[in-house]
Amino acid sequence: SQCPCLQSPDGMKKIPSTKRETAAAFLKKVAKEFGFSSNGFSVYQNRNKTGEIVSQNKTLSLLKIKHGDMLFLFPSGPSTSPGEVMDTVQEDEIDQYLAKQDGKIYRNKDPQLCRHGALGKCVHCVPLEPFDEDYLNHLDPPVKHMSFHAYLRKLTGGADKGKFAALENISCKIKSGCEGHPPWPEGICTKCQPSAITLNRQKYRHVDNIMFENHTIADRFLDFWRKTGSQRMGYLYGRYTEHKDIPLGIRAEVAAIYEPPQNATQNSLELVEDPKAAAVDEIAAKLGLCKVGWIFTDLLSEDTRIGTVHYTRNKDSHYLSAEECITAGYFQNQHANPCRLSRDGHFGSKFVTVVATGGPDNQVHFEGYQVSNQCMALVRDECLLPCKDAPELGYAKESTPEQYVPDVFYKDLSLYYNLTGRYAFVCPQDFHSLATYLSQCTSTAFLDIVSDFHLLLFLVTNEVMPLRDSIGLLLDAVKTSNEDLAQTWKKSEQWATIEQLCGKSPAPLSFQVQWADSLPALWVTGPWVALRFPSPPQPCGPASTVPS
Repeated sequence: SQCPCLQSPDGMKKIPSTKRETAAAFLKKVAKEFGFSSNGFSVYQNRNKTGEIVSQNKTLSLLKIKHGDMLFLFPSGPSTSPGEVMDTVQEDEIDQYLAKQDGKIYRNKDPQLCRHGALGKCVHCVPLEPFDEDYLNHLDPPVKHMSFHAYLRKLTGGADKGKFAALENISCKIKSGCEGHPPWPEGICTKCQPSAITLNRQKYRHVDNIMFENHTIADRFLDFWRKTGSQRMGYLYGRYTEHKDIPLGIRAEVAAIYEPPQNATQNSLELVEDPKAAAVDEIAAKLGLCKVGWIFTDLLSEDTRIGTVHYTRNKDSHYLSAEECITAGYFQNQHANPCRLSRDGHFGSKFVTVVATGGPDNQVHFEGYQVSNQCMALVRDECLLPCKDAPELGYAKESTPEQYVPDVFYKDLSLYYNLTGRYAFVCPQDFHSLATYLSQCTSTAFLDIVSDFHLLLFLVTNEVMPLRDSIGLLLDAVKTSNEDLAQTWKKSEQWATIEQLCGKSPAPLSFQVQWADSLPALWVTGPWVALRFPSPPQPCGPASTVPS
């Protein structure tokens, strides 16, 4: 026998069970032990409400539930009344800031249409709401989808002031604990059956603009493809800021690209386990950065003499493959957007996808994507699969005895949304490669050379002399762009030892940073989202780019 522990709002209890016991039988025991009715609760393997245990005939051993495992029980039904905010949810700083802004679109007096005095207002000059569709459609370029915070203003506006507004996350799973019939596949009812999903265009977007802090960060990311012909993937680190070109808009500013361990070919990418993942996030946090998205190449050289590439992603083929949509959905579910208006404490995601691929002018273009909340739900609940012989196409799974899958319909043939650095270089593998890198920068300011994400990661994680406990001052210098602070750390014993290990004498280090112009705002046309960017300064082939 075994006894998994159930943690609930009312305390913790052990539920006696066996390895061969089915999930359905186990959930009946849970309902009896805690005094719940048929579908009054859900049980998850993780505290963040992932890994739900649904009523099915799979055994606990197949679900990898062992003696002493901690499971988490959450009562079903709204814990708050509609429109009531959950004050315990810590929203992102940008969301807290935008929630306090007025958001209205102010207009000047029209000299031809306005017939009132300087202090008066009329229909031709009264401020507009941030979700005004006519205003958004007349911007250049037109914005077909309002910002997420404009959508929230629309929900919480009107006479009832959002009293009945609530953001509900989509679920494609059978509700657990229903006792009026045998568990699926022997039985199902309207109380526990998930609703059918009709794919339609999302009215809002969580991110309105993406910008790289400078062209170097993207240019160096492309170097791997230029040198090997193989595709490449990286995580985008940066911050979310206000995008002032769109009412209550959000911009993802990319400051660094971290390239994790991966197996790459000309046509595929496979992520492998990254032992440095925790250290990367720790360094990023100390620099004031967070993971805002991921980027991959899909490039095929056309003419190496002039640096052109093939234009493969277009309306006649695809903009984003099903495999890539599923991967984007997976990442977005991992980085859910904290939201007080959802009783789950999260809604949607601000995690973006960027693709470096050939454009219509046969130059490298950066295109970005973000899948809709509907796609996120289909991916999270394992309902969406790519076609084996055509990975750009996908399909919804059929129901099986192990899993019920709701019907999925669509209204539009177009399933895509179209939207609109400083620390980057090839990560040193040893002190010899670090010495080579430093020798190439003999006339640069020290702060500029250490403002490199992969360099900082090497200093923290190298096996000869890891500086995890003594690099705090340097990280503060990079975060605040403080040259004096960087020079103070440069005089430390740690840096002197690093220089000795590199076999080089101290020398000033620097390179010139060129700042990129702002990139255009995103615009949208379907349940999946795509950001459009202009070509980067350097010309840089196709990939079925999905982590395994």
